[in-house]
Amino acid sequence: MHIPTDLRYTRDHEWVRIEGDTATVGITDFAQGELGDIVFVEVGSVGDAVGAGEVFGTIEAVKTVSDLYMPVDGEVVEFNTALDASPDAVNSDPYGAGWIVRVKVAAGADLSGLLDAAGYTESLSA
Repeated sequence: MHIPTDLRYTRDHEWVRIEGDTATVGITDFAQGELGDIVFVEVGSVGDAVGAGEVFGTIEAVKTVSDLYMPVDGEVVEFNTALDASPDAVNSDPYGAGWIVRVKVAAGADLSGLLDAAGYTESLSA
């Protein structure tokens, strides 16, 4: 299982890469492994304001559907439209081609609840 050290994580198994005021969000390698073969990803609309911890979409695997939780307060600015044709990219490359959404991080957003790689790894064994 791969857990990149340059990302931040939630206890709900989302990862976030913050670059300036933009955050790219996806699910972790652990999460995609637990879900199994991803067949569909559904998210809200561009322009939606989503608070940290709120559901912003769902991810469907062969045998289950799981909610996706936003790691930061922000406004959805882009979806990974490539997932419409190839949702399995979440399985094969969860930290690259399998990213799900980009968000403009709200001014003053509290990032203190996000875990670093060591904290996320520890949360998996708790």
